[in-house]
Amino acid sequence: MNKILIIDDDLAINELIKVNLELSGYEVIQAYDGVKGFALCKQEMPAVVVLDVMMPEVDGFTTAQRIRKNEETKDIPILMLTALSQITDKVKGFDIGVDDYLVKPFEMDELSVRIRALLKRSGQIPKSASTREILTLGEITLLPELYSVKIGEKQAKLTPIEFDIFNLLFQNHGNMVTTSQLLKDIWGYSPDDDIETIRVHIKHLRTKLGKISEGKKYIETIYGGGYKLNL
Repeated sequence: MNKILIIDDDLAINELIKVNLELSGYEVIQAYDGVKGFALCKQEMPAVVVLDVMMPEVDGFTTAQRIRKNEETKDIPILMLTALSQITDKVKGFDIGVDDYLVKPFEMDELSVRIRALLKRSGQIPKSASTREILTLGEITLLPELYSVKIGEKQAKLTPIEFDIFNLLFQNHGNMVTTSQLLKDIWGYSPDDDIETIRVHIKHLRTKLGKISEGKKYIETIYGGGYKLNL
């Protein structure tokens, strides 16, 4: 039975999530502040952490940083729940190493789908890399065991989601990958209103690639459609 840790100071939301996840067959642990939440994370080693942002004393961003910096907990998937919907807030979360981002209010079905997607990814090499054979094209080499991309002699470390996105574009280089395909293949779901999440990851990915490619722009936005990797 997969163990889920909920860290949220809103008692009603915390309990609502707990009840619904238990009905779905998960074992649920609860914390109502970041200090207790981080302590339980180290003690219980959950499969996924569901983490609120706006909490007193120690907020969700700080808690996520502590989870990522700790050697024992650094690889535990984090799903961040927040009322903050600005792209800058999402970038901040992804910079820290948050795996997914769900804006309140949300539907429990969507939360469950995202948790399942994180569980499928957890403990595995990027799923798109595991089913493909091409790992080098031109000056670009993918290193799935390191979640990294190498351009020439320079290398950039990516998050698992960033690696999956880049590899999907890489395997389809020269052709457009639609936003719907990205959501389905990377996240395992395809809600129509979650394009913002892709944009945040693409922006972050472009920044990392730019640092090792002398500013060359590999990822092209096809407006109204998706993205394309140009080599």
